[in-house]
Amino acid sequence: MHTTRLLTALMLTAAAPLTIAAADPTPKAATPMAATQTAATGIDEAAMDKSIKPGDEFYLFSNGTWLARANIPEDRSRIGSHTVAADETERQQMQLISGILAAKPAAGTDKARVADYWRAYMDTAAIDKVGLGPLKADLSRFAAIADQAQLVRVLGDQTESDLDLFNNNNDMATENLFGLFITKALKSDEVVPYLFQGGLGLPDREYYISNEARMVTLRGQYKAYVANLLRLSGIDQPEVRAGRILDLETKIAKAHASKADVADFTAGGTLWTRADFAKNAPGMDWDAYLTAARMPRQQSFDVYSPSSVTGIAALVASEPLDAWKDWLAFHRINANTDVLPTRIDALHFAFFDTALSGTPQQRTREKRALSSVNADLGNALGKLYVEAYFPPSAKHQVEEMATHIKHAFARRVDALDWMSPATRKEARAKLDGMVVSVGYPDTWLDYSMVTIKPGQAYANRMAAIRGKTLQQLAKLGKPQDRGEWWMNPQLVNAVNLPVQNALNFPAAILQKPFFDPAADLAANYGAIGAVIGHEISHSFDSSGAAVDATGTLRNWWTADDLAHFETQSQALVAQFDAYAPFPDLHLNGKLELGENGADVAGLVAAYDAYREALGGKELPVVGGYTGDQRFFIAYAQSWASKDREGALRRQVIGNAHAPGQYRTLTVRNVDAWYKAFNVTPGDALYLPPEKRVKLW
Repeated sequence: MHTTRLLTALMLTAAAPLTIAAADPTPKAATPMAATQTAATGIDEAAMDKSIKPGDEFYLFSNGTWLARANIPEDRSRIGSHTVAADETERQQMQLISGILAAKPAAGTDKARVADYWRAYMDTAAIDKVGLGPLKADLSRFAAIADQAQLVRVLGDQTESDLDLFNNNNDMATENLFGLFITKALKSDEVVPYLFQGGLGLPDREYYISNEARMVTLRGQYKAYVANLLRLSGIDQPEVRAGRILDLETKIAKAHASKADVADFTAGGTLWTRADFAKNAPGMDWDAYLTAARMPRQQSFDVYSPSSVTGIAALVASEPLDAWKDWLAFHRINANTDVLPTRIDALHFAFFDTALSGTPQQRTREKRALSSVNADLGNALGKLYVEAYFPPSAKHQVEEMATHIKHAFARRVDALDWMSPATRKEARAKLDGMVVSVGYPDTWLDYSMVTIKPGQAYANRMAAIRGKTLQQLAKLGKPQDRGEWWMNPQLVNAVNLPVQNALNFPAAILQKPFFDPAADLAANYGAIGAVIGHEISHSFDSSGAAVDATGTLRNWWTADDLAHFETQSQALVAQFDAYAPFPDLHLNGKLELGENGADVAGLVAAYDAYREALGGKELPVVGGYTGDQRFFIAYAQSWASKDREGALRRQVIGNAHAPGQYRTLTVRNVDAWYKAFNVTPGDALYLPPEKRVKLW
């Protein structure tokens, strides 16, 4: 899930405990996760450390041998179950790209766009030769800003759908002043633009305002990076300008809402009319801004974290024009270093990947080219991907599992002794109306407005961003499309879309180690089944429970029911607050509440569906493990991950997902886990029944 809670994504980039992540820097080579997976069972016994008692450390019992041997590749900040599926998907896509390049597709087709984009991105010699030439028009435009009126128009023009909604840190991040995406309003049926806080180079406001020694050091490194980037770009007075940029970004960061506050969209989304902006966020000519942002006649907007929009607008009026011009130039370069000269690209990697996340080596240009194609032309490549690698039989099998898990969740709702009939009726209506899409969208995006030119890597990036913006703006004035996808089919992820009351399960996550059509029910329900249950449960988590069956923000609870639910939610906050990946850094249970709650409810729903699918029978014991034990082991192995320290700290500070080790500990709240492994008082993970959180 990303932080607005409007697009509730399950980002499978979980983390390992510090004691593992900080292990010997030259560990033994690892057997790839699931490489020894037994087809009949679907679990990887070679990954387990059977010397550990499950009730004392279930994560290490399930993954300990793999973790002890795992070696994070030099070009990554983490490795684990997610990267196994991602690597296979990457290999498959590389084959597709090779075929497209060899076929010489006809001009104007999506295949031709992909081929021309790829070749231009890969031609680093040509990129180096033209230098900063492709940026000249943008930088000249920024330098020519003479007054605040021109500044506002440029800021408006920069407001584009450039969001990497499901990036590795799972943020809705934009380096533009405000971010933009378009979907149904939280408090009406109208499809509207959402505006939300942006404008930062560092990952989160905490990096600007924290006095912790590591953050102070990183700020110093960031300032030096900004100066060096400007210097390499031929911009004079780089140190002076870097100081102005950091000062301005620090003020923007102070205006930002915290990640924990943004995660609660019940307090974050506010419907403003066009006229409301001048009253609620003075400091800018909002009509000029919105017109420049290609919304000249739009009257309604969902303003996310309105206090941040108010604070940032005031800065547009109060901060020196030169600071804004420097800020614009820096971020235009910084957001696109991969399609600029090699020396600039390397500088960006050294700070953002090595200094921030600890990754020592950059990924190959081919792999980065594939990532860029997916970001800019992903739906075009996705269509080819599912045709080649996602058979209808897999789609049918997962759809059947999703139906079982929805039914299991419905039975849990019906059985709640604390829920009133009125609230139960609303919950069932929401569940019954939920749209579950598996594999890929019914309608593919139209890229006809995106002009990709041979040999123009930077221009192609700009064209793709503008094309995505036009695709989004085209939705205004039309009814909501509940079948719209916000992910590419070739992404290893899944998402709950609250305002659409819909779920998407991309084709790429429907493979090992999450799903194997040859594996038994226990492993598939414990792994991908828990993912499906998680996404269903997001519709009823701490934020999803505030949205009704139509995707509208509305309290559909009785006062007593809501009080009971919130009490249980706070117990889950306290449970995760107590976990500490580092001596100086605990998890943030409030920030993670939605994800942790979806894990709890999703796992029990998946378990119920698994038992129903058995039809009253038991799976045979295989390798000494019962079906129920394999269910929970598969769940734990789906969260196997090992992180570099910087990446893990970054996740804990600003990501709404707990690291994988702690997501595995969801089992502490599931009665069936205690029975399966005979976990009793005295075991380290034991929770007495009254302390186990039960949300649904």
